[in-house]
Amino acid sequence: MSSPWDLHSHSTASDGTLTPAALVRRAAEHGVRVLALTDHDTTDGLPEAAEAAVATGVELVPGVELSTVWEGVEVHVVGLWIEPDHPALQEGLAAQRERRGARARAMGERLARAGIPGAYEGARALAGGEVVNRSHFARYLVAAGRGRDLGDAFDRYLRQGRPGYAPPEWVDLAEGVGWIRAAGGTAVLAHPGRYRLSAGRLRRLAAAFREAGGAAVEVVCGSHTPAQVQAAAGLARRHGLAASVGSDFHAPGNPWRELGRLAPLPADLTPVWAARAPRAREGVA
Repeated sequence: MSSPWDLHSHSTASDGTLTPAALVRRAAEHGVRVLALTDHDTTDGLPEAAEAAVATGVELVPGVELSTVWEGVEVHVVGLWIEPDHPALQEGLAAQRERRGARARAMGERLARAGIPGAYEGARALAGGEVVNRSHFARYLVAAGRGRDLGDAFDRYLRQGRPGYAPPEWVDLAEGVGWIRAAGGTAVLAHPGRYRLSAGRLRRLAAAFREAGGAAVEVVCGSHTPAQVQAAAGLARRHGLAASVGSDFHAPGNPWRELGRLAPLPADLTPVWAARAPRAREGVA
């Protein structure tokens, strides 16, 4: 299964392993015609990606992924078709990066107390940029022999209740959606199947997201099981949200999160690209 649309991906500007240009080239090789680069809390990779998009014939959707908090739960929101340089968005992203940096330092201190010194420095070196997150720590821990793979490193050290976990202090869900909307973007509730919420709380989250101005839910995602796709489709129907698709690609080697490797959307849902204003949805059908 492949899709010409992939509206959720990451580069070395945040926690991906491919440069923005290499990411765009890989997308083209996998048949993606419209790609959104949605790095965590930064738009720094967009200029390089845009150059590569022109060279490969891929249509680049400028995007970003925000970490937010709703009722104490970390919830990710993807912003699509944003104006990257919008002042309100950039001010918010700068504040997010400050929070992320403080969390990374706290994680390094906790891992040091657990007998793993140098983790912060190692994660920062792997990040290569301003955004340091748990994926960088996981990669460092695996390289240091502290985990069999990334999942094992997360389970042993980085998930809530583990020695290296530090609670996040992200922006409130409604405020984060507001930044995206101020920048002319479309706010998408990312990978709802990953949140450990009951069906009732997930419906409440979708309702709060819609009330805040959210426009779509990521129905087909690289991390979603078929059952989670159906549950996300139910949220779209119940709350009048459009439907998005995205691999959430970070690195080669994971066939379930490969660029463009996405099932079709349920036929009765409105794709997020079709829900936009007519002048903004010209291009790929």
